[in-house]
Amino acid sequence: MPPAAPRPLPLLLPLLLLLPGARPAAQPPRPTFTCGGVVSGESGFIGSEGFPGVYPPNSKCTWKITVPEGKVVVLSFRYLDLESDNLCRYDFVDIYSGHANGQRIGRFCGTVKPGALVSSSNKMLVQMTSDANTAGNGFIAKFSAAEPHERGDQYCGGRLEKPSGSFQTPNWPERDYPAGVTCSWHIVAPKNQLIELKFEKFDVERDNYCRYDYVAVFNGGEINDAKRIGKYCGDSPPAPIVSEKNELFIQFLSDLSLTADGFIGHYKFRPKKLPTTTVPPTTTTVPATSIPKPTVALCQQKCKRSGTPESNYCSSNFVITGTVISTTTRAGSLHATISIINVYKEGNLAIQQAGKNMSAKIIVVCKQCPLLRRVIQSGKTTS
Repeated sequence: MPPAAPRPLPLLLPLLLLLPGARPAAQPPRPTFTCGGVVSGESGFIGSEGFPGVYPPNSKCTWKITVPEGKVVVLSFRYLDLESDNLCRYDFVDIYSGHANGQRIGRFCGTVKPGALVSSSNKMLVQMTSDANTAGNGFIAKFSAAEPHERGDQYCGGRLEKPSGSFQTPNWPERDYPAGVTCSWHIVAPKNQLIELKFEKFDVERDNYCRYDYVAVFNGGEINDAKRIGKYCGDSPPAPIVSEKNELFIQFLSDLSLTADGFIGHYKFRPKKLPTTTVPPTTTTVPATSIPKPTVALCQQKCKRSGTPESNYCSSNFVITGTVISTTTRAGSLHATISIINVYKEGNLAIQQAGKNMSAKIIVVCKQCPLLRRVIQSGKTTS
């Protein structure tokens, strides 16, 4: 009988792992995130300093992301936990298209993750700022390269430079827009022209303050609250909008809950010499002659809320919500300046847009009227 053939060596190798004292396979090192950096490639991750630990106070960290030429950067937040504030004034993450003097795509804070953010080139800049107070665990986000005009549930927005065109929410008109989406359209006309914008169909989750899903329109080429024309939601299309100069920036954002049909908007360029229909944010005033004198009958009317703000409060001439900026007492009446949040009944105020820079001066003529508190909700007369 011939001797048995020796067992092939590769079959012995797995046994070596079971021998006493054998060293286990090394685990990949856990990534560490520092304050900013320069990253490039087809894909990768960035995160706040020390993530998943609490980020440090009083810091400003900048990440410059570059993907291959001919592609665009897509940034998707996997986790977000920054100090929450409605205006993101304290701790926030800014996203810019490009590295230097880029267009700001958005500013985010709190714990609600935005949808995928897409740059207009192969470069994106991410900057996180924190103040001295409340902090969180920060963020982690993945960047990846994509084709410039790739469309789908998570890609929307872009730069629009043709003399006329349209834009719409993802999935329009076949089905509802998806949750967790951020879209930004930057419309640029020649220097000597303006942009006229109209929404043909409009259906965005309704909220009195448009806190959840909304469309915001800005004069200029970036998100800037000082240049915001309006913030819109619900099922009524906004009135036609005309830019102050040759640029408009439109942002659509949906949160992670309810969605709706969405919208389609149309724009066209037009010469500057035509009159515009928009009114810059100013203080709304009414001639002093329209102020009624307080009378017993007027001041004895009982004010009882009934129905909704849309169906009116009491017998008021106008119904608004707003933050009281200042109050003074003159000749037995209270004069208050109000920063308007929302308008339910306009009366003789002739308000064009509510917003951060829109205000009204209210005169409370009745001594027996309830004291003004943080928010005014209705009134009798204005000046």
